[in-house]
Amino acid sequence: MKLHHIAGFWSQTHYPSKEKEWTLDEKVADAKKAGFDGMASGANKDLPPILKKYGMILCGYIASGKAAEFPAAVKANKDMGAHHINVQLADEDTLTPEALGLTMLMLEEGKKQGVEPAIEVHRDTCTETPEKAYALADAYQKVTGELLPMTWDFSHLAVVKHLAPSKYIERLITRPDLIQRAQQFHFRPFNGHHCQVPVTDGKGNLTPEVKDWLPFAEAVLKCWLEGKGNKNRDIFVCPEMGPVPGGYNLSTLPNSWEDAKVLRGEIDRIWTKLTK
Repeated sequence: MKLHHIAGFWSQTHYPSKEKEWTLDEKVADAKKAGFDGMASGANKDLPPILKKYGMILCGYIASGKAAEFPAAVKANKDMGAHHINVQLADEDTLTPEALGLTMLMLEEGKKQGVEPAIEVHRDTCTETPEKAYALADAYQKVTGELLPMTWDFSHLAVVKHLAPSKYIERLITRPDLIQRAQQFHFRPFNGHHCQVPVTDGKGNLTPEVKDWLPFAEAVLKCWLEGKGNKNRDIFVCPEMGPVPGGYNLSTLPNSWEDAKVLRGEIDRIWTKLTK
């Protein structure tokens, strides 16, 4: 059993600046230096030799709702060296029956190619609300008798449900079976109004908002550790701080990559506490 700290290339967008953005090699090297075990990325043929150079693993990424694209998309990720692949599936108006069919095809393709896709809980996909996510998971279990492999990003659900910090654990850890089945987690700190809050205040101190969120992160990891059989499984955790391009971060807030590195340390501290 090991927690693998996974850095998102997304967090390093335009780092350290748009005009002088680092190369892939520089980004991977800095992630390695910061204590990360691997990177998260979509298909990129330039990555494998760089990851091998630094001894880093890869978590892949697919965003699609077209079944015809699945074989090539899975293969592209496998060819990069990804075994675990995060999947943002279809759209917000995709109904559960169609989402189930796409899920079955995606997971079957993963089995065929010897990799493990997981369906992400994410806005503007077929899992954008708790109701949609759990309906899909229940439908999958009814057909297969198995729990749906999911990538958990609780920030999306927290915003949809407009949650106060005191309700994070009560309202979001409602399906421990699905949390314990999962191996991929995107730990982006959030509150009920914002799917991403800053980790630091620009002076090196943790923000009050992330301090409100950290007990929830601990509760999720504790829940996962209580899962039957998880002592023999690994977990892949990405402190996924979105950058300014795309709107997750704001130009006046601390840099997303610098915050991601601090958040990695906080997650590691919690994991050490729970497993010592």
